[in-house]
This record gives sequence, structure tokens and C-alpha cells, in this order.
Amino acid sequence: MKKFYQSAPAQAFIAWAAARYLTLAARTLRWRVEGEANLRLMAGDTPLIVVFWHECLPAMPIFWLRAKRLGMSRPAVVLASQHRDGQLIGRAVQHMGIALVSGSSSRGGAAGLRGLLKALDNGMHVGLTPDGPRGPRRTAAPGAAQLAGLSGVQILPCGAVTSRAKTLDSWDKMRLPLPFGRGALVCGAPVSVSREDWQAGVPAIASALNAVMARAAELL
Repeated sequence: MKKFYQSAPAQAFIAWAAARYLTLAARTLRWRVEGEANLRLMAGDTPLIVVFWHECLPAMPIFWLRAKRLGMSRPAVVLASQHRDGQLIGRAVQHMGIALVSGSSSRGGAAGLRGLLKALDNGMHVGLTPDGPRGPRRTAAPGAAQLAGLSGVQILPCGAVTSRAKTLDSWDKMRLPLPFGRGALVCGAPVSVSREDWQAGVPAIASALNAVMARAAELL
């Protein structure tokens, strides 16, 4: 049975089902959105690096739906870990119309960074989870700050929480939203990272993400 679930057809179906469930669940929730002016930047003339803590990945559908309603037409890519679980999440994201770049801070990091720089050069938004793929939870790795410093592209910190959710027994304590509850999505002000001192961007990104998560919890 385990081999069946790990097979390519089973993984493809699970990814499709997960994407459908998350999209439908997001549509049933009563959302409060704060920072819409920042979210509107997604429809602007320049690409952005959108960052979430890893636990917020299930909120990606509502984020992209909101951005599209506000006029975003620019394509986007996300970094997917080369680990099997990361590729499964990546396939689910693809069903939402987002492309993939494979790599992580622990596997294929250099290749992933090059792929993301190329995507930004091509005018695509980039989505990252600074504490992924394996944590520690809510601890930013240097990748997002490095990418912002090298590219000159601003970071857009976002966070989301829902009132009804299933908390997974995972390192990030990911909460899968359940239908018909309340949700809060907060989009913070852009964070600029200096090429010469990109290291200072690491705590700045973590602080911004913690702030939007705290505010989202207050809005529920």
C-alpha cells in the first residue's frame, strides 16, 4: 500500500485533490484582509518576492485569488524542495497556476537560487517560505534575503490564519483550513534588502513575518 501511495499516478492524484480542496475551502471562509494596498503591488510594474512561513502554505489559494482580483496578471513561481513531500506540495501548487523551481536550502540550493534569479529577470513573482522545507519553525534561513539582495527585488511579507483548522503533527505545525470558518490574511509593507548587507535582511524578514502573523491572529 505504501508503494502505491508513493507511485507517480497516486502522487499526481493526491496533488490534484489537495489543490481542489484548498481552493474550495478557501472560498467558503469569511475572510478579513488587511494591507490590501500592499497586495495591490502584485499588479504593479515590477516583480516581488512573496514570503510566508511554511505553516501558511494552505493559504496560498486565497492569496493568489485576491491578487488576481486586484489586477495581478504577472506569472509566478515557487521554490519546491527536491524531497518527495516538497515535490508533492509543488505539484499541488502547479494546479493553482504557479510554476516550480526545484531546490531548497539543504538540497539543490545553488540551482534553486539561479532558477529564482532567472524567474525574477523574466518578470515573474517568486514565492518562498524562509523556514522551509524542514525548519526550525519560524526561523528564517538566508535564502530569501540573498535572493532579494542579489536581485534588488523587494520582499512582500504575508501571513494568514483560520478559525477552523486541522493542525498537523509536523515540524511547522501546519494548519489545514476547514470549510465555513473565518480567515484573516495580512499583507505587510515591502521589505528592501541591501546587496552589500543582505545578512541584515534575515532578521528583518523574520520580524516582518512574525508581525503579520500576530496581526492576522488579532483579526480573527
